[in-house]
Amino acid sequence: MNRNKKYTSTPIRVAIMIDGGYFMKRYNTLYNRDRSKTPKTIVKDLYTIAHAHVGDNNYLYRIFYYDCFPFEKKVHNPISKKCIDFSKTPEAVTMKAIFEELKRQRKVALRLGTIKDGRRWILYNRASSSLLRHEITANDLKEDDVYYDMHQKGIDMKIGVDIASLALKRFVDKIVLISGDSDFVPAAKLARREGIDFVLDPMHSSHVENNLFEHIDGLTSIPLYYQRKKKKETTKED
Repeated sequence: MNRNKKYTSTPIRVAIMIDGGYFMKRYNTLYNRDRSKTPKTIVKDLYTIAHAHVGDNNYLYRIFYYDCFPFEKKVHNPISKKCIDFSKTPEAVTMKAIFEELKRQRKVALRLGTIKDGRRWILYNRASSSLLRHEITANDLKEDDVYYDMHQKGIDMKIGVDIASLALKRFVDKIVLISGDSDFVPAAKLARREGIDFVLDPMHSSHVENNLFEHIDGLTSIPLYYQRKKKKETTKED
């Protein structure tokens, strides 16, 4: 046996599936606390993380990005009576720009769900608790004590269907899911039964739901290159 011969593994096909709402929440916490990064930079970082999961010797089948188009309704805050145009909020403007950037990228499939309008305002827990303890009255409520009821619809189903389709049709050998939600456990179990290597990336979060660990083949998070570089430069200056 030639001991100098370098071992190379057989290339595999890898699909990256990204829960957009989860990704943006963790990304902003880790790398964009001041919200200064442009949509172009955010998408570039997303691409960096995705390709790091694929590796140099494997094939990227596709990056699937799941999210909802921003809520665009105009409503009036019940406390201040101020009109809020959700389509012009910084979050909505940034998200729409991110979607446009993703559409221009190679090997990206954008899967958009919808926002369900709850048609009501809800008190935050802190405000309702204060009211129940008679610490404040309704006249003391402020406009930021309430939020408009809306939530994503169809995202979990789209992720589950895509996982099942990729697994049953043997389009890929490995699936990396960037999320922390246990709603995908049934789909993960199906993929593993079909012989797919199923890996979860919670983006360095320690709050991963316990029943996820039982139904995945690996848990890994990718640090962004510029964060490591910044850390090294800081160390040198010290």
